[in-house]
Amino acid sequence: MSNARCWKQQLAALAISTSSLSGCAVVGSEPRFATVCPPVVEYSREFQARAADELNLLPEASAIAEMIADYSVMLDQARACR
Repeated sequence: MSNARCWKQQLAALAISTSSLSGCAVVGSEPRFATVCPPVVEYSREFQARAADELNLLPEASAIAEMIADYSVMLDQARACR
């Protein structure tokens, strides 16, 4: 007597169980993070103009100029976060 029918039933049960469990896993698979936006400091136009003048006095390819560019990107991201 062949046991193929028994294996088919077990395989079907395994497939149903797996698909049922994977459906549950999708819901809880993404970690939940609390979104905390950093504060954005607002500078006056006069202060920004002074900073731009000082930035223009720096040597070309200055490390500080590169850091300011990175800071600008982070500011844009923080504003978008709000």
